[in-house]
Amino acid sequence: MASRLPLRQFAGQRLRSIPRVPRVPRQICCRTFTWTTGAEGSRAPARSIHGLQSVPNLRSTISRVNLISIGNHQIRTYADTVVKVPQMAESITEGTLKQFSKQVGDYVERDEEIATIETDKIDVSVNAPESGVIKELLVNEEDTVTVGQDLVKLEPGGAPGTKSEQANEKPKEPAATSSESEKPKAPEPAQSSAAPEKSSSPATEAPKPSQQAPSKPQASENAKPALGNREERRVKMNRMRLRIAERLKQSQNTAASLTTFNEVDMSSLMEFRKLYKDDVLKKTGVKLGFMSAFSRACVLAMKDIPAVNASIEGPNGGDTIVYRDYVDISVAVATEKGLVTPVVRNAETMDLVGVEKAIADLGKKARDNKLTIEDMAGGTFTISNGGVFGSLMGTPIINLPQAAVLGLHAIKDKPVAVNGKVEIRPMMYLALTYDHRLLDGREAVTFLVKVKEYIEDPRRMLLG
Repeated sequence: MASRLPLRQFAGQRLRSIPRVPRVPRQICCRTFTWTTGAEGSRAPARSIHGLQSVPNLRSTISRVNLISIGNHQIRTYADTVVKVPQMAESITEGTLKQFSKQVGDYVERDEEIATIETDKIDVSVNAPESGVIKELLVNEEDTVTVGQDLVKLEPGGAPGTKSEQANEKPKEPAATSSESEKPKAPEPAQSSAAPEKSSSPATEAPKPSQQAPSKPQASENAKPALGNREERRVKMNRMRLRIAERLKQSQNTAASLTTFNEVDMSSLMEFRKLYKDDVLKKTGVKLGFMSAFSRACVLAMKDIPAVNASIEGPNGGDTIVYRDYVDISVAVATEKGLVTPVVRNAETMDLVGVEKAIADLGKKARDNKLTIEDMAGGTFTISNGGVFGSLMGTPIINLPQAAVLGLHAIKDKPVAVNGKVEIRPMMYLALTYDHRLLDGREAVTFLVKVKEYIEDPRRMLLG
């Protein structure tokens, strides 16, 4: 074949197509030529004819593949790609590398997740910039990493059928050699093939289970703490929990927080939901809940009390009130790592189904750790539903720089007076915590009463 011809058959051709790179070392895969051009005007001898060549007088690595034509032949240059910590957000410059999704020798597709970085707001996925095989992990799990730091060394190219299978077959080579060594002996393969079948059934191999049986109870007994045990465990707080603690304490130290309560009869809203939830689910695929009704009630009440949707900004605690014509509702969602508040944007333009769908999508992303910075940025008012966990009453904390937060609680059947008669009604306590620097008691109580009226008679929302 032409690709196997030695270099002397190209004596009449000068190797002019190789670029002169005096300071950039290349890794050259050469199957034909025994001489390559190194520094300007010199020829650097390759150490072997086949395989990956290391050329002297070249100092760094090119992170892509170059094809250089010489006559009917090509020289291909290879180098590894270094995966770096991606840009996360303007306010986030570092995080904790929680785990690697891939290990050394694993094949990854382009845009496939390699690692997860935990920040004080979200978890950031690190994806492969191109397909290839993981060659080296440059940091350890639980290390603090910064934006732009090297994480993984990736060897580009390959295919799932070649690289990954070779990587997976490496540990199996000793087993293969042992099986090959047993092939010449006819009786032994039969015995070895019968042995796994016996070991897989607990009734046939009595000695092995009897040896393993005592060890399992001992391990379980050691794992259980003794009665009256006074051991302690210290676990480092994750970045999100540290950030939550910082924000909540900042809210307490900054805002003049005050909470007002009211009680709302949920009979009409529950009947409304019972009548239409199946029809809405069939047509739109959205489960109709209570959060959308409370969101709509708050939006309508803000038209009369706009300060609830405002905030205080400026130096030294703030000297400017910012009023807004839009409503971005932060919905408090509890996750395994802590409380997050994704934002339903432009809630004033949505109907009940639109708000419910937006809340459901954000809740799913929060539980799957797929929230982005954009999902949680901003927010002008917060609704927190502690009732899903059975809370009867509580005082939520303001999510700065917002001015108020509405707390929903559990629905309990209680005897109440209705038109001079005692009736059993499903009742819920509402709590509005507000910043007294911006809202007076009259405004806060008026806002909460309007929300109560909209919920107790949902038809009022059509007139808003």
